Amino acid sequence: MAVSLTHGAVEILSTAAPAEKIRLTHRLAAAWRAGRIALGPGPAPPARPARPATPELRRPRDMPKRRAGGGLPSRIALLHALAHIELNALDLVWDLVARFADPALPREFWDDWVTVADEEATHHGLLAQRLAELGAAYGDLPAHDGLWQAAEATSDDLLARLAVVPLVLEARGLDVTPTMIAGLDRFGDRASADALRIIYRDEIGHVRIGSRWFEAVCATRGLAPEPTWQDLVRRHFKGTLKRPFNTEARDAAGLPAGFYEPLAVILTDRSP
Repeated sequence: MAVSLTHGAVEILSTAAPAEKIRLTHRLAAAWRAGRIALGPGPAPPARPARPATPELRRPRDMPKRRAGGGLPSRIALLHALAHIELNALDLVWDLVARFADPALPREFWDDWVTVADEEATHHGLLAQRLAELGAAYGDLPAHDGLWQAAEATSDDLLARLAVVPLVLEARGLDVTPTMIAGLDRFGDRASADALRIIYRDEIGHVRIGSRWFEAVCATRGLAPEPTWQDLVRRHFKGTLKRPFNTEARDAAGLPAGFYEPLAVILTDRSP
């Protein structure tokens, strides 16, 4: 058993096997909720999380395009890509915990992020199980290596990490997941669609947690949340904010359009 939350977070980041990451995450979350461990201090997190030998990691532009349609290969490719995203999301949470382990932050902050990590582990497990049911496994296909750029770009500022990871990357999941669910339902893959429904429900909560703590940290620094978020995204996020937005889900998650709509225009105009 980890001696502290931060020690446990670094242990998970240093673990390559996805199934073991999931097991350690659930054990650490249970220990935290039961009050058996405290925050830290702990060792510094690794620059990059440990990864298994497969999948092969490629630059985003070198990834093969997924084929449209509801055939088995296209559904496996979709679920594999999502499993990779969820594994990275799990490591991003534990990196936040280990990297920004400030004892001045309230217990509720750590409660929330432990919950997020626990749910991200469940999400990867659901997708890995569904891949197995379809005769595939995580690691069978290449995956892109761009997701960890968000951690590297925000490694020195908690507020920047909150701005980019939950409020850009996870918020993007709110935009695209309903279309994926509808497509899987249309092609009769109810089991995969149901897994994505669980992920979609939980990710609304993750964005809500990100929004809550982004505003709370802004308040401690005497900053206005909306222009601060826009400035941080301009400086730390290299991608674009793509329309259409799922405004209903974003509103439910506490992320109003006044944050992202003006920036979508600016970032789209800057893209090639």
